[in-house]
Amino acid sequence: MSGIGRVWRSYSNAEKRDIGIYIVGIMFYKLGLEFFNGSITTLATDSCSRDLSQRLVGAAQGLNQAAQCVGAILIAPLVKRWPTRTVLAAAIIMFSLMTAILLIVDSATELTSKLGGKFKDLETNKIRYGSWEPNLLFLIWTVSGICYGMVELIRRVIPADIVGGHVDKLRRMDATVHIFYEVAGTSGAFASSSAISRWGNNKSFFLTPVFFGFAGATWVFISTLSFAREAAVNEEMEATGLAGVDHSKKPSTNYLVMVWRGFRSFGESVWVGGRLIFTNRCFIWLVPSYAIALYLHRFLENTLAPAFARRVLEVSAWSQIIVGGSNFGELLGALAVLVLSDYVPTPLPWLRFDALALNIVWVLPAFARIATNDVSWAWKVAGCFIPISMGWAAGDVSLAAYIQSVLSESAFQHERVSALGAVMAFLYSTYIVLNAFLSVVLGHVIDNDLKANNTIIRSLRTVGGVHFTVACALVLASTFVPKGAFSFNPKRLGSITTGSTPVHSDSELDSMDKKDDADLKEGLPSPAGAANV
Repeated sequence: MSGIGRVWRSYSNAEKRDIGIYIVGIMFYKLGLEFFNGSITTLATDSCSRDLSQRLVGAAQGLNQAAQCVGAILIAPLVKRWPTRTVLAAAIIMFSLMTAILLIVDSATELTSKLGGKFKDLETNKIRYGSWEPNLLFLIWTVSGICYGMVELIRRVIPADIVGGHVDKLRRMDATVHIFYEVAGTSGAFASSSAISRWGNNKSFFLTPVFFGFAGATWVFISTLSFAREAAVNEEMEATGLAGVDHSKKPSTNYLVMVWRGFRSFGESVWVGGRLIFTNRCFIWLVPSYAIALYLHRFLENTLAPAFARRVLEVSAWSQIIVGGSNFGELLGALAVLVLSDYVPTPLPWLRFDALALNIVWVLPAFARIATNDVSWAWKVAGCFIPISMGWAAGDVSLAAYIQSVLSESAFQHERVSALGAVMAFLYSTYIVLNAFLSVVLGHVIDNDLKANNTIIRSLRTVGGVHFTVACALVLASTFVPKGAFSFNPKRLGSITTGSTPVHSDSELDSMDKKDDADLKEGLPSPAGAANV
C-alpha cells in the first residue's frame, strides 16, 4: 500500500485534478450505462415472442458488439485531430441522444398503444408500452453500439493524455479508475432494478441521457495542456489496432480516407495478431484464457441472468440485481490486483481461480427447481456470481499488463501494425465471433426448452452447467501451456521466439534490412524493432 501512496504523490497537482474530474465523469457514464443496458435487455426479453426471446436478444447483442468496433474506427480520426476531452464529451452527448430515441418513440406512440397496442404489463395486464415495432430494438441496439464503441476507444486514450506515457502512473490510474467504475456499475445495476420495477423497462432509463449529459459536461473541464503528449496518445491508439489511421506515406485530412485506413489497419492487425498468437507458446494460451473467458463473462450477464430472472423468477427487472452482484465481483477483482500486484506477478493464479469459479454456475439449475417468485432468490444468485466475476476481472486486468510486458521485451517489427494492437485486435475479434454465434445458438436451446417443457431447468443444466464446466477445463488447461506455468505462482512465463520466421508477416520481413534480419536470427533485438514496440 505504501507503493500506491508513492505513485499517487508522484502525480502533479494538475494531473490529480484531471484524474479526479475524469473519475467523476466516468462514474456518471457508468451509472447511465447500467440503466440503459438493464432496461433495454429486459425490454427485449419481455417484448419479443416468448418462444424466440433468448435467440433474438443474443442476435441483438452480437450486433451491438460488432457495432462497437465500427464506432471505434469512426472516432479514431477525430482523436488524432482534436483534444481528447473535446471528442470524449461530444461522443457521450451523442450517445445520450441515441438512448433518448427509444424514450421519444415510446412516448409518441403511447396513445396508439392505449387504443390497441401489443405490449402489456406482465403483472397487471395493463398496456403500458408504445405501439412501435419490437424489431426497432435491433436498430437501437446497433446505433447505440456505435456510440458505445466511440466512447470506449476514447476511454483507452485519455489516461495517456492526462499522465503521459509513464507506465507506473498509467497502471495505477487504470486500476484506480476501474475500481470507481465498478462502484458506479454495482450501484447503477441495483438502482436500475428498482427503476424498472417502478416505471417499467421502457421508461426506467430516462435517467440515462441525464447521467450521460452530466458526464459530458464534467469531462469538458479536463485540462487540454496534456494534449501535446502526442507520443503517449499514439501508443494508446496503436494498442487498439488503429495505428494506421494517420500513419501513411500519403497523409490525408479527408475523414473518409482516414476511416478507410482505420478499417484496413484493424483488419491487418487481426491478421498479424493471429500469426503472433499461434506461433508463440507465450501467447497461444490467450485464446481460451482471454477470448473465451471474456465471452463467458458476457454470456453470464447478458443471457443467463436475464433468462433466470424472467423464466424462473418471472420478474425480468431482477436480472439487474444479479448483474449488480457480478459488477461487485469485478470491483473486488480489480481491487485484488491493485493490492496484490507485487505478490502475484503473472495472471495465471487469477485465471485458475476464474476457471474453477465457473463451476458455480451449476447453482442455477439447482435453484430453478426450488426458487419461488421472491426477490431473495435474485440476491442469492447475485452472491454466487461475485466470485465468478471477481476471478474474471482480476485475470482480465493482469492479462493486459502481461501482454504488454512480454511484447516490450521482444524484437517484433511491423511497418504499419503495433504488436500490442495486433494481439488485442485478434483476441477481441475472436470474442466477438464467439459471442455473436454462441449467444444465438444457445439462446435457441433455452427457447426450445421453454417451449417444450414450460421451464428452462434442463437448458440451464446444459447451457449453464455443462457449458461452463467444459470452458473451465479449457481455460484451466491453457494455464499450463506457457513456460514455467506448472508453478503455483510463477514469476515469469517465457518470451516471444523472435528468431522464428512464422512470427513475422510478409510485409514485416520486406521492411527489415539485412542487418536487422541477421540480428533477429541471432536473438538480438534490432534498434528498429525496439523502437516500434
